Amino acid sequence: MPNRWKPNVTVAAIVEREGRFLFVEEDTADGLRLNNPAGHLDPGESPIQACVREVLEETAYDFEPTALVGVYLNRFTRTRTGDDITYLRFAFAGNVGAHHAWRSLDDGILRAVWLTPDELRSCSARHRSPLVLQSVEDYLAGQRAPLDLIHTDASVLRTPG
Repeated sequence: MPNRWKPNVTVAAIVEREGRFLFVEEDTADGLRLNNPAGHLDPGESPIQACVREVLEETAYDFEPTALVGVYLNRFTRTRTGDDITYLRFAFAGNVGAHHAWRSLDDGILRAVWLTPDELRSCSARHRSPLVLQSVEDYLAGQRAPLDLIHTDASVLRTPG
């Protein structure tokens, strides 16, 4: 099957501090959008490692995942190209650590911002995807699974050769 369909695997962080959640404001083809700190799984890393990396790259905060909030499937059509893309997202709850203000943020990320759930709900038209709010609502509802539910075989982590 040369054209087998494969979803894009992504990770996202659900980070709460003093009743506010960490998001990123990013410049997209559709304008300024809000998203959880999130990104693609890279070769040679586990979903947990990817989430730690993405939070640092997009917000300049250290992140320690503590639980899996959910696994989400979302379909999206790119505005510029019309490409039909499906994302499989692992959303992790966790704690932020040190903020490294000297770090540059990923391309397209304008800033990290802390919002209350009500502030997030009030700007749903600016969300990058429906998963932004869905994952926060699931977190607020107490949805958590242990991290050991996700197993990454050692074969993924070693360098091919």
